[in-house]
Amino acid sequence: MLKRVAGTLLAALSIGALATAPAHAIQADFTGIVALNNCSGSVVRPPAAKDTDPALVMSNGHCVKFMGANEVILNQASSRTFTLLNGAGQSLGTLRATKLAYATMKDTDVSFYQLSQTYAQIQQQFGSRALVMNTTRPAAGSSIQVVSGYWKRIYNCRVDGFAYQLKEDVWTWRDSVRYASQSTCNTIGGTSGSPVIDTASGRVVAVNNTANESGGRCTLNNPCEVSQSGQVTVRSGYKYGQQIYNIPACIGAGNQFTLTAAGCTLPR
Repeated sequence: MLKRVAGTLLAALSIGALATAPAHAIQADFTGIVALNNCSGSVVRPPAAKDTDPALVMSNGHCVKFMGANEVILNQASSRTFTLLNGAGQSLGTLRATKLAYATMKDTDVSFYQLSQTYAQIQQQFGSRALVMNTTRPAAGSSIQVVSGYWKRIYNCRVDGFAYQLKEDVWTWRDSVRYASQSTCNTIGGTSGSPVIDTASGRVVAVNNTANESGGRCTLNNPCEVSQSGQVTVRSGYKYGQQIYNIPACIGAGNQFTLTAAGCTLPR
């Protein structure tokens, strides 16, 4: 679970290895992707954001820390840094946060850092654009790509379905997206926080966060699915992400999180 870097991983098995995408799909690159010291992330913008708004970096809540099951962080000062990549996965420079705008591991596993630079300033200084957040659910069977800034690797996957609840250790996530377990979708530690990009639109539809690694039942590194009727299903080897289509409703003018906004369903 919580697929940030843990222990020692063999970089030679993953850095720079790009799986082959379907010919009809939009091939993602590393534009807008960032590397954290322990995870992956991306510079994202809600569809209504302005170029003059302070930019946001999205990652996982567990990339901030292993948070309490009901913990929510809002507008906490932060100076965390991120390495911004170009399309080829090479470093363009460093971005710095001014605050942790939002983070939680309740119902979802997501974090948003607000940066010291606007989208326009990042474009002017680095020639880099942000990834646009989608406001609709991904469809079952659709082609997606998980783009890891930490490993500089792109994983080609397919939406296998959705989990009503995903339970792992003390955490419960809702309406998680499940990726088909296939050779090109073998995400590893360090891919936590990677954007999940729909290849038809090029927009971000989820944030990668966990996988059932060894067939365990509802334990750390082995999440289980719980249906609406309470039936528990274990899918060994399958990967999961948290949908983000509902989050733009929580982001208002100036990219400020407003959890009381109409349509906002994020925990508070």
